[in-house]
Amino acid sequence: MTATVFEAGGYRYAPGVSQYSAGVAAQPGYALHRVRFTEPLPLAQGFDRIQAHLKGIGRPVQAFSACELRSPAPFTEQGFRDFNEIYIGTLKRWNIFVDGVNPVARSNVCPQISPPAEPCLYAFSYTVPDANARPSFIVAGSAEAPEGHGSYREVTIALGDLSNEGLRKKMTFVIGEMHRRMQQLGFDWPDVTATQIYTVHDFHSLLVEQFKATKALGHGLTWYFNRPPVVDLEYEMDCRAVFQEHVIKV
Repeated sequence: MTATVFEAGGYRYAPGVSQYSAGVAAQPGYALHRVRFTEPLPLAQGFDRIQAHLKGIGRPVQAFSACELRSPAPFTEQGFRDFNEIYIGTLKRWNIFVDGVNPVARSNVCPQISPPAEPCLYAFSYTVPDANARPSFIVAGSAEAPEGHGSYREVTIALGDLSNEGLRKKMTFVIGEMHRRMQQLGFDWPDVTATQIYTVHDFHSLLVEQFKATKALGHGLTWYFNRPPVVDLEYEMDCRAVFQEHVIKV
């Protein structure tokens, strides 16, 4: 499946599920910029800040292309569906989520230490016009379960297996999914500028084995002591090639 262009936003996306796309890439003549808040903002407040930021730089809300969320704890599957309906509501109001299609990439994870009291926005990305931009992309977060099925538990890789072998199987699947998504957008591992891992489990003994072929270790890895957003998922990743990143004080 090829990427689809979202003209109003200046980016293309790899189709995913209703709550998020599998990833986004800036169209020619545009660049992706990423902004992180100094601390996560409650969802409604965070969306207000995004809207104000985009207005301040003369960009439409449709330029919003990816976000990174932080939630209090892993959801049940029904709880996750309920949360996604709330999240999607803003994208509908911004004329981004149209006819059941969501072009915005997303990661949503749960800090194990000092979690927020409610779902929050940690970072977001958007497009800006740039005739000389280097190609940029963001792959949405994925844990160890193929998406688009009725239940995560039915398809989770090595469900409940936290042994070294279980973690190996989970990592192998997720790294493969990262590769599949970035190739769908027209990129490969050597293009990546940042890779983020979310797990509370010790994966270090598997790092070289799992990442050697990707060449991603050359840029280092950022490990967040976070859990994926659904109960029984244990390992998540996302990655990107973004050349302008900013921090906003809140």
